[in-house]
Amino acid sequence: MTAGVVTGFGAVTPLGVGADVLHERAVAGGSGLSDGMGRCDGFVAGDHLPRSQVRRTDRFTQLALVAAGEALARAGWQEGAPPYPPERIACVVGCGLGGTASFEAQGRVLAERSAEYVSPLLVPQMMANAAASHLSMRHGFRGEALCVAAACSSGAQAIGAGLRMLAAGEADAVLVGGAEASTSELVGAAFRNAGALSPTGSSMPFDRDRDGFVIGEGAGILVLETAAGAARRGAEVLGRVLGYGATSDAHHVTAPDPTGAPAAAAVTRALAHAGVAPRDVDYVNAHGTGTVLNDRLECEALRLALGDALATVPLSSSKAALGHLFGAAGAVEAIVTLQALRHAVAPPTVGLRTPDERLGALDLIRTARPLTASGRPLTGLSTSFGFGGHNAAIVLAAP
Repeated sequence: MTAGVVTGFGAVTPLGVGADVLHERAVAGGSGLSDGMGRCDGFVAGDHLPRSQVRRTDRFTQLALVAAGEALARAGWQEGAPPYPPERIACVVGCGLGGTASFEAQGRVLAERSAEYVSPLLVPQMMANAAASHLSMRHGFRGEALCVAAACSSGAQAIGAGLRMLAAGEADAVLVGGAEASTSELVGAAFRNAGALSPTGSSMPFDRDRDGFVIGEGAGILVLETAAGAARRGAEVLGRVLGYGATSDAHHVTAPDPTGAPAAAAVTRALAHAGVAPRDVDYVNAHGTGTVLNDRLECEALRLALGDALATVPLSSSKAALGHLFGAAGAVEAIVTLQALRHAVAPPTVGLRTPDERLGALDLIRTARPLTASGRPLTGLSTSFGFGGHNAAIVLAAP
């Protein structure tokens, strides 16, 4: 499978609207967490989208539409005049939970009033494929449009699916990424009762005192093209997706495989696909949820895949600043990784105070870290692991 080039990317996160804002605030050690949640408080859908579209879509779709608009503009695509035939442009957007806000709102309508007052728009608002569908309709892209629903690895696996489409010649360009907006009391209660949510409302991946994750919302969209296609239209290449690997634990619906071997295999496959040796990885943006079990098993998996190189490669988790974005996490974190490589500076794990020595030798980033590589483009690894045993890894490189 050949590599794809990134010609555009966009993001809406708890750190703000825009992928540059995401990088700047993350590197500065900023946090988007407040009151135990990572909400996109600065995002008002009506500021970016027409009222009719806002009324007909759930928040996760709105986040995706705005992130995609930024990505396409950055790629230099003209509104209504894409550089490829519409039939050759695909949309793959990952989402774990779908339109939970719409579902819960209409559930209250049913409980408080009656069935006749439930909105006929509910199903198209809550369906997980709504973001991909609206992206294709908004921009007139008639290639394949689909949703990857793989829990917390959905965004990463959407990128992998898009990469495969390019490699197979099924598309000339693919909008890929993820979107999620499930910062509700109901979702929070479920995770809290499962023992995964931080009771203190903090997110401290790899810290000795970590106690769980914090729910966040957001979206990240990238424009992937073939290198030949980007060159023909004179597009600026912002980065490259060199490799992708994915596996399944086949172990448990929520708990990761205790050996870490399947997760390690996903990383190994991604590196092999990219033709990158462990010693040539310059930065790792880890899944890093902040739960005791997941951080430990992720570090074990990375150690299996990277060997001795893990101890010297700079590593951080974006979830300390953003919360866990579920289906959007892998896509947003891929953009964080790409931005770190482009600007040669990696963001820290915000709030990391006392690294957990039980995790073994790690080069954990606690303040923004300059990245250097001799005679080659900077290369990074982004990992995503989801409920159901989904493991995904992406290898990215600076242009």
